Amino acid sequence: MELKKHWEHVYATKPTNTVSWFQEHAEQSVWLIQASGVPFAASIIDVGGGASTLVDDLLDRGYSNLSVLDLSVSALHDAHHRWRAIDSCRGSPR
Repeated sequence: MELKKHWEHVYATKPTNTVSWFQEHAEQSVWLIQASGVPFAASIIDVGGGASTLVDDLLDRGYSNLSVLDLSVSALHDAHHRWRAIDSCRGSPR
């Protein structure tokens, strides 16, 4: 199966929190980013981020120039809706 089709199938058929790699919070990654000392406005990209919560955790800590790259449009779509919901609760449209 082609990689893109594989990941589309995974994200289309399984809830994100049931896949083996799911972490409610990406604590180790957040710690490494903070420990690196990059400014809050630095460009950060989560490659292969799928529906990862890393961006959520970074947004919560004040990072603002974030991107997520993934093969799965479904995963990115789900993550985008989650971020929009977070922003609407904060009152800041994205």
